[in-house]
Amino acid sequence: MARISFSYLCPASWYFTVPTVSPFPRQRVAFLGLFFISCLLLLMLIMDFRHSGASLPRDRQYERYLARVGELEATDTEDPNLNYGLVVDCGSSGSRIFVYFWPRHNGNPHDLLDIKQMRDRNSQPVVKKIKPGISAMADTPDHASDYLRPLLSFAAAHVPVRKHKETPLYILCTAGMRLLPERKQLAILADLVKDLPLEFDFLFSQSQAEVISGKQEGVYAWIGINFVLGRFDHVDESDAEAPQELAAGRRRTVGILDMGGASLQIAYEVPTSTSVLPPKQEEAAKILLAEFNLGCDVHHTEHVYRVYVTTFLGFGGNFARQRYEDLVLNETLNKNKLLGQKTGLSPDSPFLDPCLPVGLTDVVERNSQVLHVRGKGDWSTCGAMLSPLLALSNTSQASLNGIYQSPIDFNNSEFYGFSEFFYCTEDVLRIGGRYHGPTFAKAAQDYCGMAWSVLTQRFKNGLYSSHADEHRLKYQCFKSAWMYQVLHEGFHFPYDYPNLRTAQLVYDREVQWTLGAILYKTRFLPLRDLRQEGVRQAHSSWFRLSFVYNHYLFFACILVVLLAIILYLLRLRRIHHRQTRASAPLNLLWIEEVVPMIGVQVGP
Repeated sequence: MARISFSYLCPASWYFTVPTVSPFPRQRVAFLGLFFISCLLLLMLIMDFRHSGASLPRDRQYERYLARVGELEATDTEDPNLNYGLVVDCGSSGSRIFVYFWPRHNGNPHDLLDIKQMRDRNSQPVVKKIKPGISAMADTPDHASDYLRPLLSFAAAHVPVRKHKETPLYILCTAGMRLLPERKQLAILADLVKDLPLEFDFLFSQSQAEVISGKQEGVYAWIGINFVLGRFDHVDESDAEAPQELAAGRRRTVGILDMGGASLQIAYEVPTSTSVLPPKQEEAAKILLAEFNLGCDVHHTEHVYRVYVTTFLGFGGNFARQRYEDLVLNETLNKNKLLGQKTGLSPDSPFLDPCLPVGLTDVVERNSQVLHVRGKGDWSTCGAMLSPLLALSNTSQASLNGIYQSPIDFNNSEFYGFSEFFYCTEDVLRIGGRYHGPTFAKAAQDYCGMAWSVLTQRFKNGLYSSHADEHRLKYQCFKSAWMYQVLHEGFHFPYDYPNLRTAQLVYDREVQWTLGAILYKTRFLPLRDLRQEGVRQAHSSWFRLSFVYNHYLFFACILVVLLAIILYLLRLRRIHHRQTRASAPLNLLWIEEVVPMIGVQVGP
């Protein structure tokens, strides 16, 4: 141990020493403390990564499962935190009102409102339909509000009275109204805007009653399906299913294919950057592409989507059958005139239809013309005869009817097929769900090749779906060939495309385009909840703000402080070494001066 010595020689010589305490034991304690804190921080980081990498996905899956179960329960109208919304679908054959509800926004700016369809005390969806369509009011527009009164009264009885004034009402008219002249459309909408607010307290303005285009309807359907599937969720490293999802910061959306009786619709997301197109195709692409922001703020562009959507009138299953029969009738009669034949003019010499089961007889009537047909059951020939009805062009980027189709990345895409896509695969073939082209073609070909008597006997034995009827049995051969041609020849899907799923329900419920409509209309409402949440967070503790919401920054600050402490201790150590080296000559000098004094004699 070093000593600092002081010597005083007046009037007598005496001295004393003050020992200095070595800093090394304190440094060891400090370094041990720093090491312990560093290990603790590292352990916290590891636990945090494990929690975010393993626990969160399970928690999210569990929460989604509970949410789907909760959707089947009666809505708690006593909950003051629930909000409500109404959407009226004014279709061509009738109008339906859908009542939706949602809780307060969860505070995540990446999430939409958690909108669900309201259910009554019996857990049944709150929906009501009336007939005919609102287009029947074309000549009496003053009665349009009277026409909708039963629907709104029904909704008013289910939505709590205290919530009426803050419940938005959207009246959206589709195909039936689109066929009317614009002045008649405006007259009907004007009556609704004028009279409905006088009787009902719902949140309703002129902009909330409109005639939507087929493009809007398709976009709303696309939004509804992807919302139910959770494809608008924000993703990170813990739950990204593909590298592309992680790079984009969001999940890959699904495209939809919907074939009804009269029309066919396709909608899917396209990348923001597309190849350079000729002027005509570029103009067509702008018409068929819809770009919209589903974020709760226009400045947040993480959820800007570009969707290609188009509707093909006359390409539905039933209408396509009528077009096919017209084609067969005209070609057969013209051939009879040219060749002097009588094919199809009597039951004894019927036209052999490759698109009907073997042995099935039928009659095609158009005005005064009659064609007798008998099923031949040749599925391949049927497909070849349907090819002209696709109206394909020679352009590589054109689909049905020569309409421009935005390119699809079949290696990185996913589609859902609804209505006829599901009926064709499931009702009698019983292979609905994951679609596989060769498997479907083999099953459809085998079905067409069966005798009609065998098919009817199987139907009586209950071997087909409960939804199947005699009409399905009769036209399954045709519709399966039509669906196959539309999918692979019209939309150019590869025959072995693995990511198409045919479905009727999504998570055991039917998804209406009205769900997508209210999601789009209310996309900015979370801003209100986010601002209120921000006010509450302003009064919370610093630790909660800095650690819970940005714990990585907190760890970085701690490490910077620890590094500063270590550098300070090292500097103290260097100063100590300098002082030790400087004090050594002084000690020697003290010894030289003090030792001679030991032999000095004090005079008598």
